[in-house]
Amino acid sequence: MKALIPFLVTAAALTASLPASADVLLIEAIQQAPANSSSGLARPTNGQSMDRVRQRFGNPIQEIPAVGDPPITRWNYDQFTVYFEHNLVINSVVHR
Repeated sequence: MKALIPFLVTAAALTASLPASADVLLIEAIQQAPANSSSGLARPTNGQSMDRVRQRFGNPIQEIPAVGDPPITRWNYDQFTVYFEHNLVINSVVHR
């Protein structure tokens, strides 16, 4: 048993030092396609109101009701999705 302890400590240290490269965060995917990017696709920018988004881009294909606290609402358009916190855009994501 005493010979096993150094092995376990070494294995634990090596495991803890490995990068978690298999995890892909949603935020990374969101950041890859910034609003009004070089793709030329105009989409809502952070801080715009729901009314302003509806004026500029029309009615969404689908409105997902608010969930959570703070309430997050999602509007799906043909080429992008818009996320709102309360009444303001917190992000928009281009569909791939």
